[in-house]
Parts: sequence; structure tokens; C-alpha cells
Amino acid sequence: MDLFSRSWTALRTAVAGLPDKDFARPSGCAGWLVRDLACHLIIDAQDVLITLVTPAEKDPTCDAVTYWKVGSTPPTGDDPLDALIVRLAAAYEEPRLLKFHLDDVGSAAGRAAELADPRRRVATQDMVLTAGDYLAAYVLEWTLHHLDLIAHLPDAEEPPAEGLARSREMLEKIAGTAFPASFSDKDALLVGTGRRAPADAEKSELGDLAARLPFVIG
Repeated sequence: MDLFSRSWTALRTAVAGLPDKDFARPSGCAGWLVRDLACHLIIDAQDVLITLVTPAEKDPTCDAVTYWKVGSTPPTGDDPLDALIVRLAAAYEEPRLLKFHLDDVGSAAGRAAELADPRRRVATQDMVLTAGDYLAAYVLEWTLHHLDLIAHLPDAEEPPAEGLARSREMLEKIAGTAFPASFSDKDALLVGTGRRAPADAEKSELGDLAARLPFVIG
């Protein structure tokens, strides 16, 4: 849960520190500008708040790793929900309004996570898991979206190293195999989730795993 807080705080801080012009730059999410990604993070924060106050009586059906649905086709930005985010983000008109709303709802989600009993069972998307596992799963969400945020912002702060390491660990569990030790945690996540194509040398190191890429997390 501490890693959830650190990863989420780092991501929100990165958004808060962006100059207005950067909100019109592309993000690492297909079809989304940085402003669209910031809007998506507001929705994510709302989801965290909703889930943490949705108790479940049934036994857990998944954990921090099996929470994730995995596909093999990267998003194109044409999905109706992806297009809705673009329209919502445009409605804010000014980056300062996006920043304000993300800080407001995002801070509340952060406080709710700190107050949550990690053993308590919660329900979301027809799944039941402990609050601790739910928040652990979101370390991967925050880390990947932090990488998306800075994809075209070379001077921006990167995600916390411990968040990158934990996210790589989760991705490797999803994949059922380890990425080459020569891959940095960041590169393992970018290549593994299809956020960038592996270079020829990386394909060679990946071996049979290269044919299974990408692992599209959603």
C-alpha cells in the first residue's frame, strides 16, 4: 500500500508540474494527448474511491496479478470509451482545470488508500479481491501511465524505481517468464506491453518470448 501511495503521488506530481504547452503533446497512449491521459487519471482516481467503499462478502476471486485482463492487440484510440475520454478532456478547455480536478479527486483517492484495511475484501468489475491486492495492482497502472505521460517529454521525472521494479515483477508473472536481465525495468515494461517495438538486438535476447509480445494490460 505504501508503494501505491508513492507511485500515485509521483504521477500526480508529474502532471501538476507540466507547463500548459505539454498538455497538447502526444502521450504514450495511442490516440491520446497528455491532456487526455490526465483526464483518464481522474477517472482512475474515481474508480479507486468507488472500489474502496464497495465491500464484498465473497471469497477473493483474484489477486494483484490476476486482476488484470491481458490481450495481444494494442489499443488504437478508436474504442468508444477512449474517444469519450478525448471529449471529456477537451471540455476542461484549460490545463489548470484538469490539474485542479486531478489534485482534488486524486488526493482523496490517496487518502482513502492510506486509510483502507488491506485485508478487507472489495468488489470491482465482477471481481472480488482484498483492498491490499487491489491497491497493489494499481502500482502497475500508475507506473505504466507515468511512462505514457512522459513518453514525449524527455525532461520529465520518471516513475519511482521501486514502482518500476514491482511492475516488471507483475508483468513477468502475467507473462509466466522473466524478461532478459539486460533489459532495464523501464524497457521491459515498454517492450513487454507493446509501448515500443523491440530493437533487433532485443528481439534476439527475448528469444521465443518475442513471438508472444505484446502483453496488453487492461
